[in-house]
Amino acid sequence: MAAASDAVLDRLTALHPKLIDLSLVRTERLLAALGRPQDRLPPTIHVAGTNGKGSAIAFMRAIAEAAGLSVHAYTSPHLVRFHERIVLNGRAVSEEALLDILEECEAANGGAPVTFFEITTAAAFLAFARRPADLLLLETGLGGRLDSTNAISAPAVAVIAPVSVDHANFLGDTREKIAFEKAGILKPGAPCVVAPQPADALAAIEARAAEVAAPLLVAGREWSAEAAGAGMTFRDARAEFALPPPALRGPHQVINAGVAAAAMRCWRPDAFGQDVLAAGLAGAVWPARFQRLSRGRLPSLLPKGRELWIDGGHNPAAGAALAAAVAQLPAGRSLGVVCAMQAGKDAEGFIAPLADVAERFVAVDLPGESAGAPPERLAAIARRAGVASATAGSLEDALKQAAACDRLLVCGSLYLAGAALRENG
Repeated sequence: MAAASDAVLDRLTALHPKLIDLSLVRTERLLAALGRPQDRLPPTIHVAGTNGKGSAIAFMRAIAEAAGLSVHAYTSPHLVRFHERIVLNGRAVSEEALLDILEECEAANGGAPVTFFEITTAAAFLAFARRPADLLLLETGLGGRLDSTNAISAPAVAVIAPVSVDHANFLGDTREKIAFEKAGILKPGAPCVVAPQPADALAAIEARAAEVAAPLLVAGREWSAEAAGAGMTFRDARAEFALPPPALRGPHQVINAGVAAAAMRCWRPDAFGQDVLAAGLAGAVWPARFQRLSRGRLPSLLPKGRELWIDGGHNPAAGAALAAAVAQLPAGRSLGVVCAMQAGKDAEGFIAPLADVAERFVAVDLPGESAGAPPERLAAIARRAGVASATAGSLEDALKQAAACDRLLVCGSLYLAGAALRENG
């Protein structure tokens, strides 16, 4: 049964015909009409980047909660329900509270053009301003410089997660251009924790930091994180810690965990020592990030003994990270990939590293999305990369086709991962 908030969200979608139209003008107009809630937020850690933003936020949230702090969080897109995007004191916003803030924003907007993300970000700011918390974790939607979340004036800490080429039609076709957009979240005097970056991306970030006098804490320089034995080590200017393996799997998650630890210690160095960091990293939860589904409807469709994994990664860097994560799993099990992607994504770049570890590839339509890449095109790309490939009419059919392999990976889009979670119950 549809929630009342769904009807409001549907109305808001129609207020501006373009799904993505990067600008702060409409956001700032609406926030002014709402009394500038962005000026009354809890201490905020603002996160931009191409890959790993959500995972870094999941680690930061778990670290803060392990220290006994109350946390708000804003992330996107959602997997199953819109409510996931707005977390108030550790819990997804209630239907009643969401309906109230959406209707208030709709009334304040007065039917003026505004994108869905802009007005829902304003609604989130309204909720965060009205509910006390120790910390707000704020993820950009796209880019940074012109992203609606950048209406905030003074974050406690900024974070730039790894930058790679994605959304080139909006952010630019080089890492340097994209990093320039991401670095637009830097503010005068506010420190910024920088994940490992290619040299051209780091140069763009450093140039922006120099312009606004924002101190940088750069991976490999002011802090480091690396796998060590069964766990990981983290070092910054104050200490070096031996920590357990991050709860989120894959070698790339060591970097995301390090980013989180560096940001939290930048904010309050005395509050986040070894025990708190260890508890947070070991307890973090973030669905559809190389997540194994062991129970539910989808695993029940598969022959006994099959493994089912899902991940929302959708660009070349994510494809490489996924392939590395698969390579770390126990050997001797064949991999079948079930994939759907948005039409504008670099499918060749995403599929190429997975082709090195997969024996079978099944492409499917992107559920509920009109802008999905044709499955035939995805299958052809995998076939050219040397993987036996096919197409399927549904996720269920795709899983059954891929079940000739011992280990199945559903990937290519957060929308596909969300659909898998919904179907799984």
